[in-house]
Amino acid sequence: MSSHKAAAPTGTGITGRETVPVRRRRASTVALFFLAGTGLLVSVVAASLLGSADIRPLDVVSTILRHVGLGGIAPTPPLPGLLDALVWESRFPRVLLAAAVGMALAVSGAVLQAVTRNPLADPYLLGVSSGASTGAVAVLLLGIGGSISLSTGAFAGGLVSFGLLLLLLGGGRVASPSRVVLTGVLVSQFFAAVTSVILMVSGDANSTRGFTYWLLGTLGGARWEGVTVTVVIILIGVIAIQFFAPALDAFTFGWDSAAALGINVTAARIWLMVLTSVITAAAVAASGAIGFIGLLIPHAVRVLIGPTHRTLLPLSAITGAIFLIWVDAFARTAFSPHELPAGVITALLGAPAFALILKRLES
Repeated sequence: MSSHKAAAPTGTGITGRETVPVRRRRASTVALFFLAGTGLLVSVVAASLLGSADIRPLDVVSTILRHVGLGGIAPTPPLPGLLDALVWESRFPRVLLAAAVGMALAVSGAVLQAVTRNPLADPYLLGVSSGASTGAVAVLLLGIGGSISLSTGAFAGGLVSFGLLLLLLGGGRVASPSRVVLTGVLVSQFFAAVTSVILMVSGDANSTRGFTYWLLGTLGGARWEGVTVTVVIILIGVIAIQFFAPALDAFTFGWDSAAALGINVTAARIWLMVLTSVITAAAVAASGAIGFIGLLIPHAVRVLIGPTHRTLLPLSAITGAIFLIWVDAFARTAFSPHELPAGVITALLGAPAFALILKRLES
């Protein structure tokens, strides 16, 4: 008979109460979420201040409160009509769109990295971005759809490309993560080629330049009608993905291991690919292809809190929102009156930052 006593479970003591390390870890996670949430609110207000007109923070808060029906608690009197319109019709919807797009891309990257077990997976892995580009250029240059907007065409193109992906994957019943990755590359290259053909055949210098600028990623076209639809789609998708956190934790050990743990692998995989494709298509339709967020943010958050998706997903969403808010703020103010595409800034910042994360993970 062994003289060693049975070890108590990691998370609880003999009485079933949480151990001190578990309580500390939970307290630190709560504190981290509080800081992230506060940072997001501060970022929304602060980024809405930036621009040629000098507006005080409390005036921005008051303007937003009045337009959402909470004027009774507004701390300052109303702004003049022109400044009120500048905040509510121009700056705030753009900041809100940046937050939603950053949220969608970060969550999609975290999901696809778990589903495919590929640390280099990003939201554009499934070919949605290329399909959205084809839809946008078809509306812009070929006039397909008559009165359909560029964003609507891009969203439809993204969904069509994902439909083709599912068709090639046999309705999602594929048994290999590498097959998903390779099929996504195939779909992406196909729609990229279609986009190039349309540009070569139908594009002139001005339209090609405009489409290229959109493709680099810009939030300059943010208007309430489109922003509202985009935010609603992304929020619903991100919340729905959160319910699959246990399945994503299981996927990190492989699809076979997830099935052994009782996960309906095929159903979970299809739902996750559908949800990520929808919110990615909505993000790309609203802003063009903004890279590195879906690749960089989930890895950075894992360094802080670990790989558990119950906390990884929401914190990635908040961090991605904050990151893109400030990227866009820099893009529209640093070289005023000229504006840089946000996708250019994320690439310039993301490449060295991701290199540092890779070095940290290897050490």
